[in-house]
Amino acid sequence: MRLLLLGGPKFLGRAVIEEALARGDELTVFNRGLTSSDLYPQVERLRGDRDGDLDALRGRSWDAVVDTSGYVPRIVGQSAQLLADAAERYVFVSSISVYASFREPVTEASALAVLDDPTTEDVQSAYGGLKAVCEAAVETSFPGRALHVRAGLIVGPHDPTGRFTYWPHRVARGGEVLVPGPLDRQVQFVDVRDLAGWMLSAAAEGVGGPFNVTASHTMGDVFDVCRRVSGSDATPVAVDEAFLVEREVGQWMELPLWVHTLDPEWGAMLRTDTSRAAATGFRPRPLTDTVEATLAHAELVEGVGLTPEREAELLAAWVPRTDMPRGQTPGGAA
Repeated sequence: MRLLLLGGPKFLGRAVIEEALARGDELTVFNRGLTSSDLYPQVERLRGDRDGDLDALRGRSWDAVVDTSGYVPRIVGQSAQLLADAAERYVFVSSISVYASFREPVTEASALAVLDDPTTEDVQSAYGGLKAVCEAAVETSFPGRALHVRAGLIVGPHDPTGRFTYWPHRVARGGEVLVPGPLDRQVQFVDVRDLAGWMLSAAAEGVGGPFNVTASHTMGDVFDVCRRVSGSDATPVAVDEAFLVEREVGQWMELPLWVHTLDPEWGAMLRTDTSRAAATGFRPRPLTDTVEATLAHAELVEGVGLTPEREAELLAAWVPRTDMPRGQTPGGAA
């Protein structure tokens, strides 16, 4: 395929480039040139800005566009409109955050988030709603020719967010590790390489419409694999949600992979239905592979994950229930 990537080679963009090169695709990358030009010198680079400076894209054509950097509908609409006659398909990387509620496990047919202020471009406060409107902007220019990739938490090598990376590195340090219990709690995330591979395969096959793309594991699986891969002596201390809420532990960032189910609006966020993507051939790699690559190629991020002092404070305060003993060993690993 002849591919146009909108975005830089930082994380998902990097995985898309590596997957495309491995497949023998012809690749053009359009971005502002902020990432090192030493990466992938064999790839054609076009310079510009998605917000008003798209001239480098004019007069060209591709089989598919892969948009990994679209967050604001006005800006996404500019590129989609310009490329409507220049490409057969548009692959837009959206998010499972587009859904209006996670009271129940969502499917692609679930209601989408609606912006309180339709004019906002504040990505931090209106991320999900903006992504939903971005999908609509793409569909307007590529009716029936767009693939909307509603990705879960993206993890793996070169992850700049640290939101999964915390766990392999923390477990590798050993000792007692505070874990959101119970250990059979379901969590979801997708290896960046699996996501990139599936997107390019789907584009080549003409797959369109919205797809939830993530993979399910248990917290115990994550801990067990991290311990085995790192060879550490770590012991999980599974604490319950009521304790974490009482102690004002921050969801998602302070304690990654934890979204407490006591909040009805978010209780089913990590139980997203992914059967539609599975039916098209999406298959996550073994968790061992993701953990190994994360330890080797992703660094901890300041401000993400429990600090050693905070974790020690919480462990000292935790009084285990009789059905969740301190030092409980997780079950089978993926």
